[in-house]
Amino acid sequence: MLFLHPLRKNYNCYNKNIFMNFTLLITVVLTAITLVAGAYVMAKLLGPRSYNKVKGEPFECGIPTRGSSWIPINVGYYLFAILFLMFDVETVFLYPWAVVVKEFGTMALLSIGFFLLVLVFGLAYAWRKGALEWK
Repeated sequence: MLFLHPLRKNYNCYNKNIFMNFTLLITVVLTAITLVAGAYVMAKLLGPRSYNKVKGEPFECGIPTRGSSWIPINVGYYLFAILFLMFDVETVFLYPWAVVVKEFGTMALLSIGFFLLVLVFGLAYAWRKGALEWK
């Protein structure tokens, strides 16, 4: 049951608004499903269908591959990339904070201080483990 304010006389407006919100939600979901299904069906119907032996071969820039493609790659490359993405994305969160810092005052300063402290500890941990050394 919905919480209705006791001084509110018109209780039917709540039910009408909820019905309209669910109607809008269902309409958006059904529209999204229809558009995705329609795009999939159109791609299957209108897309080219020529399958041959050459199309199934792996290639890179038109040069045939030599040997196995399963070569070992140093995990350090992936670790370095993940660390870059992590710190890059977290740095993006600093911009909205800088825009509204005057409105929130001391609490915003304390929260971003904690955020930066966690970033510094994460960077120090990665540095100590040798994740930033290029070997």
